[in-house]
Amino acid sequence: VLLAIGRDACTRNIGLQTIGVKINEKNGKVPVNDEEQTNVPYVYAIGDILDGKLELTPVAIQAGRLLAQRLYGGSSRKCDYINVPTTVFTPLEYGSCGFPEERAIDEYGKQNLEVYHSLFWPLEWTVPGRDNNTCYAKIICNKQDNNRVIGLHILGPNAGEVTQGFAAAIKCGLTKELLDETIGIHPTCAEVFTTMNITKSSGQDITQKGC
Repeated sequence: VLLAIGRDACTRNIGLQTIGVKINEKNGKVPVNDEEQTNVPYVYAIGDILDGKLELTPVAIQAGRLLAQRLYGGSSRKCDYINVPTTVFTPLEYGSCGFPEERAIDEYGKQNLEVYHSLFWPLEWTVPGRDNNTCYAKIICNKQDNNRVIGLHILGPNAGEVTQGFAAAIKCGLTKELLDETIGIHPTCAEVFTTMNITKSSGQDITQKGC
């Protein structure tokens, strides 16, 4: 049984109202701009307390480091809250980086996107005879930007390790063409991203007959 009850930020009794910092009354979280600045210019917020941002420890660490560099080191680098690799460590792991398909459609328009996807069968599942076509991989490409990969999703063994590796490539501007030109390591789960050729819009069958 998976029970998700959510979390509230403990911001209502620390004096924010005294200095005029606004919070989201529904969840207690703090709205900020793209530099983690609240509505009060000299007050900044980072981490899980941010409204609409990811509740992930590495994100908070990165945002804090970059904020300190901007305030005291002359830097202008901002935290990237979109291309963040993350994983749900359920028995069949789910990993993602970048936009989910629904948000990508809202951001870029469905007509400007191409979604490639595939089911796959890990080699390690063939010996125990576990069900084929239970694992899934998907990439979302922006057709208006050289088919740049703006979202990557995988459901399968070691999804966290796979996603972490591709996250660096996405930060470097990974495109569908570069994926197609990459030689896959056979037989790995990550290899599926180098062999995808079926688009979601085509409606073609994505089941696989072997690893």
